[in-house]
Amino acid sequence: MTRVADRFTTGFDAEVVRAWIADDPDPQTAISLEHILAEAESGDEAAIADLEDRFSGPLVFGTAGLRGEIAAGPNRMNRAVVIRAAAGLAAFLAETVGEGFQVVIGCDARYKSSEFAADTAAVITAAGGVAIQLPEQLPTPLLAFALSQRGADAGVMVTASHNPPADNGYKVYLGQRPLQAIGSEADAEAGAGAQIVSPADALIAEKISAVESVTSVSRAESGWEHLDESIVEDYLSRLGDLGVRAESDLSIVLTSLHGVGAGVAEAALTRTGFTNLHPVASQQAPDPDFPTVSFPNPEEAGALDESFALAREVGAELIIANDPDADRFSAAIPDESAAIGYRQLSGDEVGLLLGEDLAGRLAESGSDGAVFANSIVSSRALAAAVKSHGFAAVNTLTGFKWISRASLGLVFGYEEALGYCVDPMIVRDKDGISAAVTFAALASRLKAAGSSIDAELDRIRNRDGYFATAPLSFRLDDVSLIGTAMAKLRENPPAALAGSPVAAVHDLSAGYEGLPPTDGILLLSESNSRVIVRPSGTEPKLKCYLEVVAEPSEIQAAAEADARAAASAGVRLPTASASASLKPALTERLNSISTELKNFFSL
Repeated sequence: MTRVADRFTTGFDAEVVRAWIADDPDPQTAISLEHILAEAESGDEAAIADLEDRFSGPLVFGTAGLRGEIAAGPNRMNRAVVIRAAAGLAAFLAETVGEGFQVVIGCDARYKSSEFAADTAAVITAAGGVAIQLPEQLPTPLLAFALSQRGADAGVMVTASHNPPADNGYKVYLGQRPLQAIGSEADAEAGAGAQIVSPADALIAEKISAVESVTSVSRAESGWEHLDESIVEDYLSRLGDLGVRAESDLSIVLTSLHGVGAGVAEAALTRTGFTNLHPVASQQAPDPDFPTVSFPNPEEAGALDESFALAREVGAELIIANDPDADRFSAAIPDESAAIGYRQLSGDEVGLLLGEDLAGRLAESGSDGAVFANSIVSSRALAAAVKSHGFAAVNTLTGFKWISRASLGLVFGYEEALGYCVDPMIVRDKDGISAAVTFAALASRLKAAGSSIDAELDRIRNRDGYFATAPLSFRLDDVSLIGTAMAKLRENPPAALAGSPVAAVHDLSAGYEGLPPTDGILLLSESNSRVIVRPSGTEPKLKCYLEVVAEPSEIQAAAEADARAAASAGVRLPTASASASLKPALTERLNSISTELKNFFSL
């Protein structure tokens, strides 16, 4: 059989495009390519450039699986690319596990997700595997849960998570048997149920590249298993084992940002005892166009505007937001000092609160040997907090594929990008639903005790210090600028951060404190301010992670200085958090570092 090329080798090649069109199983994408090819052959330079990009090579399969714009061609997300990927995965599993390998398949509500999932099931079945398809439009954590529950050999989740509407993606997870075949028993045990890492990604990519054409890939018309809604019931029952319940009435606004998490999240909260729930109606039903938000990501400015509006209307005490595939979770709380009446907590603040809560409960029960983990770009506050309870915390590379396999004793892991794992033995990935339930239970418990989220943050900071963080991202149309910026940083890093001399520069590509090499630079100042710069693994962004630190003594000194100033002026200050006295100074330091980096990169 003639191999269908997946790239141009010497510039625009109409025959390569025609061969791809003939091999495309999707009439929609085939027709779109025919139109572009006709324009290119008539001399349209824009069409030629478009085809050269689409045929610059296949969409890269790596530890994040596949992710890209839904469109025709090998460098896009489409049925032809997905069928090739499924065939490569099937060949890898057949080689490492043997006939009868099991693959669980799920999908969100994005365009083409259902078709990509069905194509995957058809390829797996024809290849001698057992395909187990979840009900459509379920959250990513349900796929990870089903993989562990069934003891399957792999999982595929069709989702682009919080990417723009034009995108889709293909996440791959592995079970214990294939990991045993390619690595150590310890690695297999720690990584079973998690997203793939090296060398699995390269081995699967090798099998994908060996696929000659879509036509050569056998696809069954039926024969795969369809799980029913009982998988949701099983997941909800597992949440009951977390030991968290509502301890006071709490008014909660929740949104799924047009994703697939609404039903499961609301059911999970209701079962945990929360009944005063107010869904954002305009964002609850799945909608692949994400019409009310610019980006369907709780981190993005404006994403929670409709939640804030509803929260003001109903007087909500907590806002819960999931991203479209519900593997991430964000929280916002009332704040009288904020113009909109609410303040969105940072991912680091939520991670600190969840980690402190679990560490405290484990310490009370006499547990030992528990390990907490966070990505290296996340705050150092978690390590300080769990150390206060006698537990260890470890750093990992960025991404839950690393966090979830940090240790066999892992009990909690998080990353600053709103990802939290509160039940790693069952869902070895970030889970925005179980995290939301656990956080709501914490907020209700604090309320029942006459406390609050802000007061709890203050208590922790007074004990361990105030670790203030802020993100800085550069979204770039020209992705080559990212490499240029990283090279500039390596060659001539800043000499100071907010006036404090840089005491250490660590190139993470050479490895750092036992971590595998990764593309990033860590700067540490004499005042313990830290900056980490790295390219995003899923978006065309250069990402900077800023952190400044105040010791407990500084917090207390700032509070006492405020009190003295108020007394001298004859003003009686209301009771406020001690850390709030230092927040303006820390914010100023973060803003200063942010400005310095913007000037440094000039992007």
